[in-house]
Formats: sequence, C-alpha cells, structure tokens
Amino acid sequence: MLNNVGGDRASERSGAERQAAVDSKLRIALVHDWLATYTGAERVVEQILASFPQAKLFSLVDFLSDRDRDFLQGRTVQTSFLQRLPLARRYFRHYLALMPLAVEQFDLNEFDIVISSSHAVAKGVLTRSDQLHLSYVHTPIRYAWDLQNQYLTRTGLTSGARSAIVRTVLHYLRLWDRLSADRVDLFATNSNYVARRIRKIYSRPAIVVYPPVDIDAFAIEPHKLDYYVTASRLVPYKRVDLIVEAFAGLPDRQLVVIGDGPEFSRIAAKAGGNVKMAGYQSRDDLRRYLAQARAFIFAADEDFGIAPVEAQACGTPVIAYGVGGSRETVIDGTTGIFFNEQTPESVAAAVKRFEDCRQEFDPQVIRRHTERFRPERFREQFENLVNTAWARFCAGQSVECID
Repeated sequence: MLNNVGGDRASERSGAERQAAVDSKLRIALVHDWLATYTGAERVVEQILASFPQAKLFSLVDFLSDRDRDFLQGRTVQTSFLQRLPLARRYFRHYLALMPLAVEQFDLNEFDIVISSSHAVAKGVLTRSDQLHLSYVHTPIRYAWDLQNQYLTRTGLTSGARSAIVRTVLHYLRLWDRLSADRVDLFATNSNYVARRIRKIYSRPAIVVYPPVDIDAFAIEPHKLDYYVTASRLVPYKRVDLIVEAFAGLPDRQLVVIGDGPEFSRIAAKAGGNVKMAGYQSRDDLRRYLAQARAFIFAADEDFGIAPVEAQACGTPVIAYGVGGSRETVIDGTTGIFFNEQTPESVAAAVKRFEDCRQEFDPQVIRRHTERFRPERFREQFENLVNTAWARFCAGQSVECID
C-alpha cells in the first residue's frame, strides 16, 4: 500500500533525493507520551529512531530502568515539568490532568518534521503551519473514550465525590483530545481496528502501518508440551482473570500465566492447582514458554496485540478473543481459533474445540504468517510514508490523499 505513495511527485524529487533529504538534512522531533517501560509503543519508537537517527526525542517523563533503556542507545531525552513533580517516578499517571498542558510546553520551533507516538497526549504538541506533523496513534485515549465505564467500575469510582472529579477530568480530556486532533497533518496507526476508532473519534482517516515485532528472536520448537500459556501485563482490560477462571473448569489441563501488575493478587486468588502464576519472566524464559506451549491464549480486546504474534513466531497456535487487533494478527483455522465472548465459558469451550483439531495446525505455516510484521517491513513502510508526506507537504498538497 505504501510502496507507491507519492509516485506522482517523482518528477519533482526522486525517491532517493527524498530519502536523502529526510535522512540527513531535515530536522526531526519525535514526541512520545512517556518512557516508563519497554513495551509495544516503545518498540515503535525504537524503529522510528532507527529510520531517522537524527531525530531528537521528547517525552513527558523518562523513568526507564537501566535494563529497559538500551533501545535509546544513549540518546538524551528532553522531558517536561512532570518529571520534577513530587512522587512522579511512581505516580506520574496520577498527573493525567496536567499532561495536555505539559505536552504543549515542548518548544519544537527548530524542527521541519514532528512525529508523535501517541496513546495519550503526544499528538497534542503545538506546531507551526510550515511544520509537518505526522502522528502514529497507538490508540485514542481508551480510558477517556470507549473504556471509561469499565475503568471507573474496576477502580471503584462509579459514585461519590472522587468519581465526580475523575469524570470531570475525563470529560475535559475528551474535549482537549478531540480539539488537538486538528493539529495533526497525517495520522498513521497500528491496525485497521484502531483506524476505525480514529475515524469515529477524530473524523480523520489513518494509514495502517503494522507495528514491528522481532520475529527473529523466536524459533519454532517442534516438541510441544502439554500446557497452555498467556502472557501480558496483569491489568483489568487484558482479562487474564477470564482465562484463569476458565481453567478452574478444566482441571486436567495446565495453564502458565506470565506477567506482573496490579491484578496479580486478585488473579492468583482465583488460580487452582493446575494454574502456575509465573510472574515476570526474562525474555529468554518467555521465549521458551511460548515455544513449548500447546497454545497461547489471549482474551483482551486489544488494538493490535504483540504477544500473540510472538507466540505465532514460535509456531504456536493462538486461541484468541475474536475482536479487535486479533482479527488482523490471527487467521482463524490456520494460525489459531477465535472465541466470541469474554466469558470463562467461552474460553473453556474454545480450548476444548482446539483440542479436537490441534493436530491440523502446521507450525511452519503459523511462523510464515508472522513475516509481515517484521521490523524491517515497518521501517520501509514508515520511511516511505514520511518521505511521501513531506514531498506532498512541500508541494502544497494535502497529505491525507496518501493511500
């Protein structure tokens, strides 16, 4: 889709010239919401920096551990005033109401191109009319839009004074989020699922560039063991509790739960003797668990979902909730199977259905399916997108015409 982007401007500037201009001449700023862990959004940042190494990096806060910050390769991060607020290292998310103000304080006047990597407020940076602003939106702010009621329920904020305060903040955040969308010249995103949400919330089109997954870090293990596995940060919307509850009704089948987070204790309390709460695991141990598992189980309504792709890179089938990004990363009947409801009963039924047909899944076919998510492909498509958008921008054409 993106390889032909901007072809009609070839007579004005060749692809090589556009690449040289972006790579060595143009001043680029990359603005990310916050740097606290190395997860999917940070992998996108890593590959954007690899594509445009001259880019200067901005983030509301930078609290990356020494273990997680290697992908920055010693790069200096310019942070906002939130970095210096009391208890920010642990509670910076509690300063949500200040984040729109904070991101608007970044001085980006020296740059030609501004790229924002946004799942919260990064897309709201202030730019001039002669600066190109391309925003890679991982998702519109889910807890302010479609997940507000779920967020309030699970945090016990459905009524009372605190609930009223939080609802007011989220209302203000929605207004600002919608308004700040007009500051973006071109939206890109990680899935067609999120592109539809961007269209509904911001009334803008978005070009899909699937996020990078390090496929080469995973290998097929032909000898599968008899356990199932799930791996994610243990937060409410991941719905790992449903998987654990499902295995309470499947006592003859084993489940390994990998990950840590605020839901760990609550989920562990539901785990029976056939469920192993493995907690945080190193990357090497995670790869081993994924490669040797009978299947990977994924119950979240996720925007994209990197963990299921990593499991498939091991040749491991995926049993997934058939909504959202899973529809774009899993092929029903070929690389996994879907269940249709976020209930323990639906998960358990899917596991039993998988048992009846699991010999039909070919690890080599499953692995080949993941090739489309390679980092190299992300960089090629994203570079083409930036190059073509810049050529159109300089020619006074609408960058939203790219398709």
